[in-house]
Amino acid sequence: MLLLQFKQADGQRRIGVLEDEGRKIRVIEGYASTYNLAQAAIAAHSTLKKLVDAALGPTVLDYAAVAQAGGLLPPLDHGDSAHCYVTGTGLTHLGSADGRDAMHKKLGDADTLTDSMKMFRMGLEGGKPAAGQTGVQPEWFYKGDGSIVRAAEQPLGMPQFALDGGEEPEIAALYVIGPDGAPYRLGFAIGNEFSDHVTERQNYLYLAHSKLRVCAVGPALLVGDLPPHVAGMSRIRDSRGEVRWEKPFVSGEDNMSHTVANLEYHHFKYPLFRRPGDVHIHFFGTATLSCSDGIQVAPGETFEIDVAAFGPPLRNKLALETVPAPQIHQL
Repeated sequence: MLLLQFKQADGQRRIGVLEDEGRKIRVIEGYASTYNLAQAAIAAHSTLKKLVDAALGPTVLDYAAVAQAGGLLPPLDHGDSAHCYVTGTGLTHLGSADGRDAMHKKLGDADTLTDSMKMFRMGLEGGKPAAGQTGVQPEWFYKGDGSIVRAAEQPLGMPQFALDGGEEPEIAALYVIGPDGAPYRLGFAIGNEFSDHVTERQNYLYLAHSKLRVCAVGPALLVGDLPPHVAGMSRIRDSRGEVRWEKPFVSGEDNMSHTVANLEYHHFKYPLFRRPGDVHIHFFGTATLSCSDGIQVAPGETFEIDVAAFGPPLRNKLALETVPAPQIHQL
């Protein structure tokens, strides 16, 4: 089941289910947001699917028309953006067969490994513990709160002080924290984690700076478990809409050095991240980047992340934003 949020022409929020291979949206009656639906499922000790099946209405809309009108919303949000955490983990994906072979060769001499390679090796050796056991903790980063999340077809703004604006095609997991402080996973969505790779490559200690950017999630939320093998295509389209770079990418536990459960444990083990009512969007990492092939994306060009299992592609244009300098006042 693929859920999405959208706005009608009058600005009213609705949620719906994608049908007809993503071409149609069947409206769900009685819920104005995915958040409200999730809270109702928690209160009823039910599932999203059961509530949706009982609330599907007769209204069917054209997905392309909603998208063209700018009506798409992220598949999950919070009414107060400060109560939505956007975070992620890196060095979690194995990459292609050639990449794995090269990586293992680099991992041969532990004394000469960089900190990043040591972290990757730790994941390979301890990121998939047996059921009931705790594995090694991954790299972790903070991106921002809900104000940085963009929906499909919305621009991704690169601040003028950035040195780069590059895509990161990833799977993101979406959660709501229940009244008892327990995390409830709603499902998964395509994400463009979007980072400043040039800044990061100057020094790995700049990773935190490079991640403080907007991101895109959606358009749809895949309810249920993440497939063990997820295959998609990441593309850069020029200002005319022509593809100037594309590359397949994979995700899912078959292609990762950590289990989803291990990544979740090491995020939600902190009480700060189990505050009732909060929303969490957590990115799982990638092994495919256009910047690794020497591509620099220009404003006006479009990122496109296409995974058939997740419905319509996630598309966002790169835009250049002017960010006013902070004015510091003494009290």
